[in-house]
Amino acid sequence: MRHVLFVLAACAGITAAACRETKAPPVAANPGVADSADQILFKTRYLLSTHGIQRGDLLADTAYLLNDATKLDLRKAHVTFTSETGAPEGTMEANRGVYNTQSQVLEGWGNVIVRLVDGRTLKSPHVTFNQMTHMIVSDTTYSITRTNDTQTGVGFTSNQTFTKFTCLRSCAGNGSVLLPEK
Repeated sequence: MRHVLFVLAACAGITAAACRETKAPPVAANPGVADSADQILFKTRYLLSTHGIQRGDLLADTAYLLNDATKLDLRKAHVTFTSETGAPEGTMEANRGVYNTQSQVLEGWGNVIVRLVDGRTLKSPHVTFNQMTHMIVSDTTYSITRTNDTQTGVGFTSNQTFTKFTCLRSCAGNGSVLLPEK
């Protein structure tokens, strides 16, 4: 009789445990870009060209192809820019990038670092490069350094070699000036 009572008590305990209300796993409120991507590519390389001339080499750890492969959403993006003759002009790195193949606009977000061949380094949270006009712009904070010289501000427009640079607001800087000897 004890054995029967023990079995009935065990069955009741198992039934009670099985009937407990369980919580469903949380559902993501904002699905990631991977859910809507046409394709996902790893260790991606994409050549940037203007009028059939290669102007850059785009590398990314991951590329999500969207909108019938007209938009590339990139992770850990690295771009090497070149002139029409193939001479290096600089590089750009970003945690995340988006390249639109139709408008030929590349945007970088998160720790964007642009390094020019003359040694200057630009750092900004967001940078946009228009491949058709060869213009680089930003509407957020930036700093440009070269050895001991620093320039900072909020927002800028520049050509891709930074020879025509315009700070938009809160412009400041420090640097050294070489004075000629008499």
